[in-house]
Amino acid sequence: MAERQAFDQQLQLDSQVQSSWEDMIACVMALEVALLHCLPARELQAIDLSPHPSHQIDVGRHAGDFIEAAKKLQRYFISLQQGDQPTKSETLRKEIAMMEEELLLKTEIVEKQEKLIQGWRRDLKDQLDKHNIELDRV
Repeated sequence: MAERQAFDQQLQLDSQVQSSWEDMIACVMALEVALLHCLPARELQAIDLSPHPSHQIDVGRHAGDFIEAAKKLQRYFISLQQGDQPTKSETLRKEIAMMEEELLLKTEIVEKQEKLIQGWRRDLKDQLDKHNIELDRV
């Protein structure tokens, strides 16, 4: 049963990693698309000085796209940092599982010790009986 739970947890982890990977790729692609429209600094300065209002609008729109993509990427990385930390319930589940395993191990050890003690008792009782028989003979 523990193996099944470990397998299920591994599957969930793999699917989370895959979705995180896809999210990261989507954010990077959005950032790349926003950056493709940005012009080198000299050209931006020339357009800023340009009397054509359409140039100014394009620069503003592309800058806005870039900032939006950068914000998405920042939110993604923040969520990754928070995602690395297990939730309280996950932490408690792991602790409970570890305690259950420890309990099983200690229960097995106690059972082995009890069997060993019972064996010693039998041996001592046999010895006592032998000594009592010898004393009765004498």
